[in-house]
Amino acid sequence: MALKLFNTLTRSVQPFTPSAPDGKTVGMYCCGPTVYDFAHIGNWRTFVFADLVHRTLEFSGYVVRHVMNITDVDDKIIKHVQDKQTSLREFTGRFEAAFFEDLKALNCRPPDQTPRATEHIPEITALIGKLVARGVAYQAGDGSVYFSIEKYRGAGCTYGQLQKLNFEALRVGERVAADEYEKEAVADFALWKARAPADGDIFWPSPWGEGRPGWHIECSAMSMKALGETFDVHLGGEDLKFPHHEDEIAQSEGATGKPFVRYWLHGAHLLVEGKKMSKSAGNFFTLRDLLAKGFSGREVRYLLLTAHYRETFNFTLEGLQSARTALARLDECVGKLRALAGVPPPCPEPPTAGAAGQLVAGFSAALADDLNISAAWASVFEWVRETNKRLAENAVDVAEAAAALAAWARVDSVLGVGAPAAADEIPAELQALLAARQAARQAKDFKRSDAIRDELKAKGWVIEDTPKGPKLKKN
Repeated sequence: MALKLFNTLTRSVQPFTPSAPDGKTVGMYCCGPTVYDFAHIGNWRTFVFADLVHRTLEFSGYVVRHVMNITDVDDKIIKHVQDKQTSLREFTGRFEAAFFEDLKALNCRPPDQTPRATEHIPEITALIGKLVARGVAYQAGDGSVYFSIEKYRGAGCTYGQLQKLNFEALRVGERVAADEYEKEAVADFALWKARAPADGDIFWPSPWGEGRPGWHIECSAMSMKALGETFDVHLGGEDLKFPHHEDEIAQSEGATGKPFVRYWLHGAHLLVEGKKMSKSAGNFFTLRDLLAKGFSGREVRYLLLTAHYRETFNFTLEGLQSARTALARLDECVGKLRALAGVPPPCPEPPTAGAAGQLVAGFSAALADDLNISAAWASVFEWVRETNKRLAENAVDVAEAAAALAAWARVDSVLGVGAPAAADEIPAELQALLAARQAARQAKDFKRSDAIRDELKAKGWVIEDTPKGPKLKKN
């Protein structure tokens, strides 16, 4: 089934077709972290969403070039650097490293390229130069360079492609130097900010004097360098739709005269415990906060993948407990299939028949429908229910177990929540206890057998009888 996605640009669900001549290669850009602090759970909803898009495109047969920038200079970063009296790289490097550690903890595939803004100053100034040459950017009296929305529109271009804007009611023509500004301010925005005393030693030379780039121009320069002047997919949180993404379109198309991005995807806001996340409300969590509470990255990932990306999602600690329960149910089913199948032969083609085939077909159809993750999970747990029923009836043979595992591997290539086989391995000392219990039972030393059973239980393991003999299972 052909993949369909909701394109913010057209405000409709459209069939996805890449622009590459081979029909297979996809350029995808995601607005990455601004590295001034640890990423919070709202940020992670966007990055897990990006990982879902990446994996779904590959699942659908495309070859993905995934680029995610690192914003390592902006207003907030400079303020923190000055407050802490440290160097820019020393400050941002700590949080950049933490971001990639967290990305790995959530089992997100690393992007193919993660360009830093500070390493692309020549590309940024060259892009600004094109905008000045085309007459849609100008240098103001303070030495900063601004993008002129009035001149851009006067050249026949549209400002307000992602979000409808009422220009008569808005403050058109004003200037705004801040990287982030009021949503209602349709203002000329800074492309290059002239050096100011508060910037300290954070500045670069340019044709317009010493200074630094604005936030919006960074993404345009880096994305077009990596993926070309027109590419397929750009995504981020819906809070970036305006002004950040709108400004990206304006400055990119203003410089090249070509369409910038073909499909814009935006993830909805995340609430925490029913409220907007804030430190004052006590519901502000980084991933590290949740790991410290005893939850795993796998459980957080599962919960973030339970709601459709365009729906506002309420993230709760109770939901994480439910995620733990759901994953345990899934693990139990997969564990039984592994025990039955042993080491199955490779299965190069996904199953098309029986419960395994239905799982892949149902899951594929759900994903193709604008990443309908709820329906995708429904197909997974229907498969778990049916498989458990057949396992209880001893109706699953080795071949069917192998096919079921192949189907699950295919599905989990998108979900990324399956426990690896290594996680099922029992520590050697526990295996030795299990063997000692079996020996005691055969010798009719039931007192010793019961004592070993209790010892295993105290360590968090229970003994389960299977057709292949007793097995240990996490309690």
